[in-house]
Amino acid sequence: MVVPGSRERAEEVFQPPEDLLKDAHVPDFNTYLRLYKKSTEEPEVFWTEVAEDFFWKNPPKGQILQYNFDITKGSIYVSFMEGAKTNVCYNVLDRNILDKNLGEKVAFYWEGNSPDHQLTITYNTLLVQVCKCANVLREMGVKKGDTVAIYLPMIPELVYTMLACARIGAVHSVVFAGFSSESLCERVLDAQCSLLVTADGVYRGEKLINLKRIADEALDPTCFARRPPPIKQRCPNAPGVNKRIAPTPWDDQLDVWWDDLMESASELCEPEWVDAEDPLFILYTSGSTGKPKGVLHTTAGYLLYAALTFKYVFDHRHDDVYWCTADVGWITGHSYITYGPLANGATGVFFEGVPVYPHVGRYWEIIEKYRVTKFYTAPTAIRLLMKYGKEPVLRLRILGTVGEPINPEAWHWYRDVVGQTRCPVVDTFWQTETVRLLRNSSPCPSRPTLPFFGVQPAILNEDGEELEGEAEGYLVFRQPWPGIMRTVYGNQERFENTYFKKFPGFYVTGDGCRRDQDGYYWITGRIDDMLNVSGHLLSTAEVESALSDHPAVAEAAVVSRPHAVKGECLYCFVTLKEGGEFSRTLTEELRRQVREKIGPIATPDFIQNAPGLPKTRSGKIMRRILRHIARNDKELGDLSTLADPKVVEALLSQRCEAAA
Repeated sequence: MVVPGSRERAEEVFQPPEDLLKDAHVPDFNTYLRLYKKSTEEPEVFWTEVAEDFFWKNPPKGQILQYNFDITKGSIYVSFMEGAKTNVCYNVLDRNILDKNLGEKVAFYWEGNSPDHQLTITYNTLLVQVCKCANVLREMGVKKGDTVAIYLPMIPELVYTMLACARIGAVHSVVFAGFSSESLCERVLDAQCSLLVTADGVYRGEKLINLKRIADEALDPTCFARRPPPIKQRCPNAPGVNKRIAPTPWDDQLDVWWDDLMESASELCEPEWVDAEDPLFILYTSGSTGKPKGVLHTTAGYLLYAALTFKYVFDHRHDDVYWCTADVGWITGHSYITYGPLANGATGVFFEGVPVYPHVGRYWEIIEKYRVTKFYTAPTAIRLLMKYGKEPVLRLRILGTVGEPINPEAWHWYRDVVGQTRCPVVDTFWQTETVRLLRNSSPCPSRPTLPFFGVQPAILNEDGEELEGEAEGYLVFRQPWPGIMRTVYGNQERFENTYFKKFPGFYVTGDGCRRDQDGYYWITGRIDDMLNVSGHLLSTAEVESALSDHPAVAEAAVVSRPHAVKGECLYCFVTLKEGGEFSRTLTEELRRQVREKIGPIATPDFIQNAPGLPKTRSGKIMRRILRHIARNDKELGDLSTLADPKVVEALLSQRCEAAA
């Protein structure tokens, strides 16, 4: 087993069981090479064959995939299946019911926060609810091209609304239900949403989150400098809540109850046939400037790529019960809870709760209850559950990890205990911008090994020179695949500057990468100023801005520090204004402020008083040095460019005691 970051050759190899290989979609390495070669050397043929499994109102005209990745040659663009018309909702529901006779097959087993709350949703039931919701949206004035904000917990109405938007050609923008009112407001305004779908509230474990109050704060024009557009809210009563949470704030001019409108809505709704490059959804991800980026994905490319990656990465079979524990508020939930599984006619588990409520065996209980065969979760959850052990799980066939690097100890526990040494572990690397990039065909942690079909990675040095053989540098991609983002919503300039300006001709991921002597790729972490906490990508600038908004703070800098459960946690350096006093009360105020402005996922673990910050003579904060200090690593490297090297000594002497 190779420890992440080590330069040694892997000596321990784990082969999948023979019975799994026998009927696998990719049973051996030669099959992979044949398909990969076809996808990169004959992309027109490859993607045309993939598209044959789906319904097209009009076929494409001309070249299947067109693009420009070189900013020096004009505007960056990607166009896939130009001229084709289709509908994503029709392909994931109607096609499965009409062409594959899957109407009575279970689409979702919904499991609530409480074990007493559950719902079985067939493809027929799902189509009826989606059509009723689509008719409600149309009745409320939503039309093709409009954007609908969705701020819901993990309840069936979340999927109903997403697919209803797709059915009528509207664009959905799902906002993770753990975000604050300010984060919600920023996303609603940026996406120019005309309607917000939320819930009265939800329990996560024993904690009540009043979503309606948060939504009202987000839409209150007195709270923010820019007045939000007129927005109506539809509020389903969350299934995990027995009754409306009282008192639920209400405005009859703006607010309507989901049930009131759904009750009389028709169960039939003709799909809107849209162009292949029409937008499907906007999903926000943190940006290095602090302002979230609205990642725009389009219809045909996203559908095909989500469907194909799900089929091959998880080796989907018709009798599988698949469970991805992610939240639909993230790209993993979009692709591998909603669109990818449904496009393949799969049965999935849809879970509202948390891993250890009401007891530490909840995950294993759910796996047994629904006879789950494919299980996909985050290293953070794995490390948390390692503390408690587990009960035997008998039917699992494939395990997956997602969202962040997994350490060797957690990987071994996952395979040996959860998978009983017989389940392959697929460790996947992806971005909100890309849907899926590399996939794992090796069990080594942090080693997603080889690229998925259509993806051509390269490694560049700082000067933009491509490195061959064993090498380490910037991970980039030479050409697009159907599922790559098309732009940053409303800001093409930011899209081009972020992903294409540094190395013209390549898509720049922002991640570092090492290729070993076997040709396998190792993801070494973010090169830019981003943090990965429990699988959630956070911007240092966003957290620093939230800290600096406190009246006592003059300046702040944020870096990551290893964490036993979350993988990484936030270590914050705070410089106070003259006369300010650093205290326990202040640190609690700062933590609360970050939670309110961004959300609980961004809560700092450590806040250190910093009389000064290590800066270059030009004023740039040297976060490399701060990362060493946060880890108590006194091997700081070259300090010659610092304006004041004495600052480092002061910071080392004042490290947080809890982090020592």
